[in-house]
Amino acid sequence: MTHRPTEDPLRPVRPHPVDTPWHDEPPAPEQVDPAVLGALLRRHGWQRRGGAVGRYGRWTPPGPGGNGTSLLVPESRAFPDSDDLLAEALVALARSGSPSAREVLVGLAVPSDEIRWWRDVPTGPAGVASWPVEEQLRSAARRMMLAGALATRARAGYYGARHRRTADALLEHVLVGAAPAGRSLTAFVPVDTGRPLAVRLHQALYAAREAIDYHRATGGMDAFDGAVEAGVSHELTEALVALVRGAEGARIAVEWAPGAEVPEGCSARTEPVEFSPGDLPALRAAGGRYLREEPSVPVRITGTVVRMRRSGPRGEGAVRLRVLAGAEIPHVRMTLDEEAYRIAGHAHLVGLPVRVHGRLESRGGFRRLTQASGVVPVQVDEAERDRLMKSLQENLDFFEEACSGDD
Repeated sequence: MTHRPTEDPLRPVRPHPVDTPWHDEPPAPEQVDPAVLGALLRRHGWQRRGGAVGRYGRWTPPGPGGNGTSLLVPESRAFPDSDDLLAEALVALARSGSPSAREVLVGLAVPSDEIRWWRDVPTGPAGVASWPVEEQLRSAARRMMLAGALATRARAGYYGARHRRTADALLEHVLVGAAPAGRSLTAFVPVDTGRPLAVRLHQALYAAREAIDYHRATGGMDAFDGAVEAGVSHELTEALVALVRGAEGARIAVEWAPGAEVPEGCSARTEPVEFSPGDLPALRAAGGRYLREEPSVPVRITGTVVRMRRSGPRGEGAVRLRVLAGAEIPHVRMTLDEEAYRIAGHAHLVGLPVRVHGRLESRGGFRRLTQASGVVPVQVDEAERDRLMKSLQENLDFFEEACSGDD
């Protein structure tokens, strides 16, 4: 029997303000570090073209039309007119229609580590991408970010439904930019809330690259086993496959926020990690290996009954719980014998959750409990009990069979 891959829809990452014109006031000059502004301009493709060395630089935007626009940016606040130059530069950036200008402004407003993806794909007429090409880039990037967020919670070769709520909550703070021509995309991960995500993904990508190189050189898969500790997982390999499939190659880079310290154990300047179609066999083999070998987990789960079903008034039945404690999954299914089924039904009818022991199976994505035993009601405070009773009244049809034949 094989594992069923996780097919839960991914929560969309919040769009970044660079997708739209900049309508907010630019940051105040006194809040801007000239060195940070210069680093962001360079990162986003602006070119320094002269200026007074040690005092200020003249910057022009990327692209063929950049020669008509320039910014004067002081190198430090030691320059006498630094506030005036910064104010003029910030207003010019806010008025610019360039995506790079808006990215610089948001980098100043929300200090962020930046994760960039590039796909080498043919462009369509006028340099634009087809809808499927751009969607493939965005979908692969979302999956990769989710894999990184999951790895901040625990190390595992396969997560399935585990840790999804906390990983999704971490992605709520991530902002994304436009995907010009479907060839590149940038995610902005705020340093205050998302630095562990950026660091974990950075380490996992390098570990995946090294494991692939080892596999191609020796044919062995051992390096993928060790890469789990760095954050490599079935979810990450699947995201990489989705990114590379149909492209001539892909690159991912993590760049640290210029105004924040470099994370411990990471270098200040990082090179993009490259993947090619030749890596796909190793990635697919590793993903399948992670899926097959992830063990089931013994758990003691507390949850509220949300659905009950059995074929007749007697015998065993299927129960679905909304998990409150004991496992980081939203729901779990199980089959209970007649007595345990009766206890679960009565507990729900009086507004109580139940506690159950068993093994959370990796097959199906850790959504099913086997060897379920020891089902007992759990006492809760009156407010929680009232809430559970209200839930019962709203979903009464699900529980008609819970009372059948149990007099």
